Amino acid sequence: MNIKEFKKSYKPIKKFDYQKTPLDKGYTDKILYINLDDLGVKEKDVPAEMKEKFIGGKGYGLKLLWDATKPDTKWNDPENELIISGGPICGITQYAGAGKSLLVSLSPQTDSVMDSNVGGFFGPFLKFSGYDALELQGKAEKDVIIYIDGKDNKIEIIEDPGFSKDTHHLAEELTELFAEDEKDAKNIGIVSSGAAAENSLIGMINFTFYDMKRKKIRLKQAGRGGLGTVLRDKKVKAIVSRVEGVTGNLNNVADLDTIKERGRRFQKEMRELDDQQCQMRKKGTANILNVMNDFDLLPVHNFKYGSHDDGLKIHSNVFRDKYFTQNVPDGCWIGCAMSCAKGVDDFVLKTGPYKGEAVIVDGPEYETGAGLGANLGIFDPEAIIEQNFYCDTYGICTITWGTVVAFIMECYEAGILNKEITGGLDLRFGNSEAALELMHQLARGEGFGLVAGMGVKKMKELFIEKYGADEKFLDDIAMINKGLEYSQYVSKESLAQQGGYAMTNKGPQHDEAWLIFMDMVNNQIPTFEDKAEALHYMPMFRTWFGLQGLCKLCWNDVVPESNKYADEPHKIPEHVDNYVAIYKGVTGKPFDKEELIRQSERVYNYQRVFNLRRGFGTRKYDAQPYRACGPVTKEEYESRAERYDKQLKEDVGFDPTGKSTEEKMAALRKYREDRYEQLIDAVYKRRGWTENGIPTLERLKDLGMDLPEVVEEVKKHI
Repeated sequence: MNIKEFKKSYKPIKKFDYQKTPLDKGYTDKILYINLDDLGVKEKDVPAEMKEKFIGGKGYGLKLLWDATKPDTKWNDPENELIISGGPICGITQYAGAGKSLLVSLSPQTDSVMDSNVGGFFGPFLKFSGYDALELQGKAEKDVIIYIDGKDNKIEIIEDPGFSKDTHHLAEELTELFAEDEKDAKNIGIVSSGAAAENSLIGMINFTFYDMKRKKIRLKQAGRGGLGTVLRDKKVKAIVSRVEGVTGNLNNVADLDTIKERGRRFQKEMRELDDQQCQMRKKGTANILNVMNDFDLLPVHNFKYGSHDDGLKIHSNVFRDKYFTQNVPDGCWIGCAMSCAKGVDDFVLKTGPYKGEAVIVDGPEYETGAGLGANLGIFDPEAIIEQNFYCDTYGICTITWGTVVAFIMECYEAGILNKEITGGLDLRFGNSEAALELMHQLARGEGFGLVAGMGVKKMKELFIEKYGADEKFLDDIAMINKGLEYSQYVSKESLAQQGGYAMTNKGPQHDEAWLIFMDMVNNQIPTFEDKAEALHYMPMFRTWFGLQGLCKLCWNDVVPESNKYADEPHKIPEHVDNYVAIYKGVTGKPFDKEELIRQSERVYNYQRVFNLRRGFGTRKYDAQPYRACGPVTKEEYESRAERYDKQLKEDVGFDPTGKSTEEKMAALRKYREDRYEQLIDAVYKRRGWTENGIPTLERLKDLGMDLPEVVEEVKKHI
């Protein structure tokens, strides 16, 4: 559309002028509430108790969502909310990774609470505009754009005049509309989704950031749980935030010098150590693609296997040397020295509605390369990059999509699906053309793409009911927990990582605990008690990032040289100390590493009780599919027969000599499933939960989370 012409006739259907509350020590103590039913806009004060107990970020989102919904609220009911909040540290520019936002809503995929973190400019810009959180409720009658102008202190809602559906064009159009000139583009942050989110339950939300070097708009994703579907169901086409500019101390922190000093320490580590460690500035998170393949942890063919001979074709060096643009400051927030948001410039698309267009592709990250690559049996970097671009602009989570298509491909090869069912698509492992066409179908709202857009949970139910699939087999190979698709690591040989996936509050996402190397490679947590301690500390520590507006990568993807001498090197204690100092530097409050964990425990236990309120949150929902635990099929077992036979003999006390593969599989399965149940017992005990996974009243009281509504809910279940 002609943006210049639209500017001439621009007229909001709702306008709200406000007096900006300046930030004080990381907070404004104001929430922007918008009800899309009647386009009502108002400010809400943050109660002192909410600030004390929920801190910010995910904590604020959970509290606001609990108060706004009922136990039986559906994801697509008008009363469901989508909340965006950054936390008190979000927005500082003196320490790396401080641009994260947390989104919270009821999920179309899990029917329970979902949180997803994302980088980009919008979260910090929302704070600089005067608000600690944005709370969206209701549904608009027609597609709308919400404009938060932190420079002129006004909120406007306009009716969509026909902007592009897909993010890469939509973001350009909205930047042209709202930026005063080209220089002002860096002061615009945009939230949007894409065409596929409208046609699926797995929609993802994009946050933009402006790349000053390239002078291009780039994207980061809040991928998990279908939150893009919620956004589009509410008829929100996009949310735009604009600020006057970003200067040194917009958070108005208590002690800027301390924050600067810790930031300089981290920058020095990145300059001196990154090339010898993870090469985040050159490869981003894709640096571990080859590492996972080497350690048999890279998902291949729907998590059947952990490595493949063709894994070298998607080695991280291939992306570094041939595709990722080098020597550019690839940070998704201002001042981030890690610079890991790698990009492929001028990639010419080969398929779909934008065929022939030269685009910038953000990534691929590790999860994208693993999920859209090896897990689908696709070892062509350019096919991965093409899928990556279309997932982003269409509004699909690459992690979810990788697991969805891998499940479909295994069902196809097992004879559950065929070309008649798929509308002619030959969905075998390795067929990148069919995988891309499936995605294009979803964006167009047609064909088998609509089935894929249901997600694995609902596809499993459909395949059993309509196509007579064996329920037990699908239960074993459907890589979901709590209705959410697994992220892209093979957990079969790491009992701790199995717990780190399946005992999560929202579903199997590695942001709570990534324990594979500690458990499987380094053998640092050999006993159940050791694993339980790790499955207490790590989820609580990582939850804290989501309360504050911080990226977890800066914690452990570069480590100080002295870390190997630390008492607990896996915790990166020097970096933990950095975070303690930064929190005190922002807020001016007394703080230590013990209180860091307690802040997270309060919110983590609250989310567990929220799951109870939604009808979940007990032991049975922490069960895992057997594919996450061991070999489901005969070919799986026999591909690693020497390993499994040795385990049977040494660990299980079962002599495999002369036994059939089926007999060996049954013995191994019983052993592994029993061990997982023992792990659950140990973790629940450590967390202060009952044997059924419910936080005890004593534990809640000890944490200061014995709020009346929380106690009332827990009493229903004990």
